[in-house]
Amino acid sequence: MTAIERAVARDELHQLVCRYALAIDSRDLDLLVSLFVPDVRVGRDAHGRDALRAFFADSLGAIGVSILFVGNHVVDFDGPDAARGSVYCRGQIQDGARWIEQAIQYRDHYARRDGVWLFVRRDHLLWYGVETAERPLAQPPANWPARHDGRGTLPEAWPSWGAFWKERGREPA
Repeated sequence: MTAIERAVARDELHQLVCRYALAIDSRDLDLLVSLFVPDVRVGRDAHGRDALRAFFADSLGAIGVSILFVGNHVVDFDGPDAARGSVYCRGQIQDGARWIEQAIQYRDHYARRDGVWLFVRRDHLLWYGVETAERPLAQPPANWPARHDGRGTLPEAWPSWGAFWKERGREPA
């Protein structure tokens, strides 16, 4: 790969990891599974995007709001269509009445299929998760720009958020 090809590929891979965070936070399962190779391995015995969708539906259905903020992203190329990455992420997760902050590192394997970079595998490693004393969602509405503090309009402003919970026949956890 030329220097320009590597730079373009790094940008495309960074967009991939950012789209993952957006898909998780908005509960857009269609977008989420489209970021993985069609034959993705899920657990020990399952394969494919349908199995991945079921996995994410269960795991994301167990929590409420999530906010994933992607930081450092280092990419090493194994060839023109294969790469590995290390992604730092700051996560905030609503777990019932609790609010959890996490420091996460994802260790990724990527493949370029038909000109598009996708996840082959994504390993989630945790430095820590800690419950905070603050309950950011337990505030009156901010009604921005009238007030700068308070509860905002996300994630409910995403159509995929409501569809995710409606599909499960319940309110967010």
